[in-house]
Amino acid sequence: MSEWTAIGALAVVAIAIPVSMMAVSWLLRPSVPEQGKRATYESGEVPTGSSYQLRFNIQYYMVALLFVVFDVETVFIIPWTVIFEEAVGEVGLLRTFAPMAVFIGLLVFGLAWAWRKGAVEWVKSPTAERQLTDRPES
Repeated sequence: MSEWTAIGALAVVAIAIPVSMMAVSWLLRPSVPEQGKRATYESGEVPTGSSYQLRFNIQYYMVALLFVVFDVETVFIIPWTVIFEEAVGEVGLLRTFAPMAVFIGLLVFGLAWAWRKGAVEWVKSPTAERQLTDRPES
């Protein structure tokens, strides 16, 4: 048996098992169509109009993108911190710390820019704004 035969058999099994599980569950599942099950639901927003024309606040996507950017940075910072002490001994403090200082500086600059543009401030609904302005001052 060659290596490619084993890889092909593994690929067939990897495709056959999920497909067969989906087919069996489709055949055995009860069909109970209800209005609530067919309603469109996304991000806690109440849908208006047809499902093709849902409008969501762009702030959801901005927060998600900022989260991804600042979450992925940990993928680069954590390994650097693990080898920091060993690297300082080999190449010196400046050559070890300078690249990470530039990287963190760029991240801080990016955060400041996003903050200045208002990307990190949550947009308030008109109803919430009215409730804040209608509240009596104490």
